[in-house]
Amino acid sequence: MDWVNAIVQGTLLGGLYALFAAGLSLIFGVMRLVNIAHGDLIVLGAYLGLTVVMATGLHPLLALVFVVPTMAAIGYVLQRGILNKTLGDDILPPLLVTFGLSVILQNLFLEGYTADPQKMNAGVLETASVSVGGLSLGVLPLLTFAIAVAVIAGLQFIFYRTPLGRSFRAVSDNQEIAQLMGLNKRHIFGLAMALALAVTAIAGILLGIRTSFDPTAGGARLIYGFEAVIIGGLGNLWGTLIGGVILGVAQTVGAKIDPGWQLLAGHIAFLVVLAIRPNGLFPRVSG
Repeated sequence: MDWVNAIVQGTLLGGLYALFAAGLSLIFGVMRLVNIAHGDLIVLGAYLGLTVVMATGLHPLLALVFVVPTMAAIGYVLQRGILNKTLGDDILPPLLVTFGLSVILQNLFLEGYTADPQKMNAGVLETASVSVGGLSLGVLPLLTFAIAVAVIAGLQFIFYRTPLGRSFRAVSDNQEIAQLMGLNKRHIFGLAMALALAVTAIAGILLGIRTSFDPTAGGARLIYGFEAVIIGGLGNLWGTLIGGVILGVAQTVGAKIDPGWQLLAGHIAFLVVLAIRPNGLFPRVSG
């Protein structure tokens, strides 16, 4: 039963990792952009949530009403004002610019919030649990996993069942033809980044409820997000969820074997998948 519990807990943890990765998967699928600052943007969502909670006294989940549109607006302005200028055949400019953005964000966090770890208080939600088949499952991990599934299902619906999604796929497949058909790729890319950062805001709030965070916490979240994306397959949203689950289960099973193996086991699982399937388990097929 202990091993079953480790697998179940790892699966639920994978929901949080999938939320870390969903924004990365979306923007890579649309514009082939690798965002080094993604982890710090997750932490930005957490700090914005903390600010709203402290200013209004709202529950952290209700703070999403303010944080999600704010992060979406930041994403659109960031893409239109800076990142669109870096896109092209050379992948180095966006890597350098987003690395610089990461450094700037970390220093802004230090100035605005100090280096002290912060955490949002979600009250009884943090400790509540339910018994399922002899297992005690936390309500917060269950809620996080449910939100991850709902978010990815929503992104999948937008991407394949809406006019905006058709625009995303058109500019992703062939930017020149999409421009000739009347699509403004800069605007479409801005909307993609806005949507990605709206998801990132949700990840940031749930991170801030689950654990403490500080100005340097983005790096680890970026790694988890990248690993989940690559395990699942670049640009595949449901694959991202599966990648997050594999990463989470590897960590909890590793911790069950030896507490010091928790993070190592996740990285080993990533390397094994990369060695066997370099394109991930479920790579996105164009067209």
